Amino acid sequence: MFLSLRIALKSLTTHKMRTILAMLGVFLGALALTGVLHISLAMERKAVQETEKLGPNLLMAMSGNVRFRRGDVRADAGNTKLKLPDAMALLRGLPSVVGGVPYLAFTSPIRAGDKKTMCQIVATWPAYPNIRGNHAQYGHFFDQQDEDDKAMVCALGQTIATRLFGSPEAAVGREVHIYRARVRVVGVMEEKGADVSGTNQDEQIFVPLSTYMRRMSNKNYIHGVYMQLADGTDFEAAKATAQHILRRRHGIKPEKGQADDFRVLTARDTMRLKQQALDLVQTLGYISSSLSFAIGGLGILSIMILLVRARRLEIGIRRAVGARRRDIIRQFLIESGAMSAVGGTAGTAAALLLLAIIYRLGQFPNVYNAWLIGSSLFGSAALGLVAGAYPAWSAANVEVLQVLRDE
Repeated sequence: MFLSLRIALKSLTTHKMRTILAMLGVFLGALALTGVLHISLAMERKAVQETEKLGPNLLMAMSGNVRFRRGDVRADAGNTKLKLPDAMALLRGLPSVVGGVPYLAFTSPIRAGDKKTMCQIVATWPAYPNIRGNHAQYGHFFDQQDEDDKAMVCALGQTIATRLFGSPEAAVGREVHIYRARVRVVGVMEEKGADVSGTNQDEQIFVPLSTYMRRMSNKNYIHGVYMQLADGTDFEAAKATAQHILRRRHGIKPEKGQADDFRVLTARDTMRLKQQALDLVQTLGYISSSLSFAIGGLGILSIMILLVRARRLEIGIRRAVGARRRDIIRQFLIESGAMSAVGGTAGTAAALLLLAIIYRLGQFPNVYNAWLIGSSLFGSAALGLVAGAYPAWSAANVEVLQVLRDE
């Protein structure tokens, strides 16, 4: 066995360029399989984490046609037919709801001193932190007294606080201008990042709903309702109940072809759009790696056939001095297996290096699947054995006397 391995290594190193070209396909196959599938797993893990940032067991009712785009998931601003009584009907009518808040979101400039920036302002109720799982890290969120008094107070996201005041802790107690209104900062939220909808929660500002609706804009509609459901709730049943409540209140009759003027979504619905893209990435990964492995296998097969033809004299001499057929078969299988295993190992190592860079630059969770890595290595070695089977059989069946006579 040791002698066969030495002969195999010597044969492969004698024709380095030929060996490298034969391994290239396996290298690319292992790179694609390990790299692309790991990236899809990391993206899926990140999507789950972003979904969790929406809040625990969240159900959302939103006015109009929901638009999914980078940085926002919101209702069509031209179709805002949800009112506060609708929100109250949902919170009272869904038995599985343990809490909820209406909200109204809009984009506006905000100013502090000579610094000005654009951000998303969210007008909502004091229970928002509990529903969305986003709490104040410095100071506090506005309370029910602020909501009742229509107080001119707000809580800032960390990015906005840092941009306007230099640091989150420096923002508490200071004033900002929303439109022309002076609003006192009572708290700065903890760092949350983007949720699955793409909304950066660190670039939001929160004000009491009553303050915005009565003292800032005089509006009587809302954009939606966030509802937290009890653990173990059937989300689809709760979603159907919410739709029934809103249809009854808005006089919508689907059986007559009337379209809803609202949308009810769960966190899983928002993730489903990303999952479609992730499935496509996985499919492309399987296709590209399969093609690369197939090309690599054909490359090894052709190289091994050439090796058998070029080494007929060596095979004949070894057979003449006592080598058995199985010794010749083992010799060439070791060579093809070693060629494929080295290519697969190099491809897997390169993929892991690239993954470390991509995870860091793209701020993805570090996902490494031992089963996937092992499958790539095992598959590469197995491919070499399969590709080398026919050449090894041909070498073992070389006619010794004919070879010695011809050579």
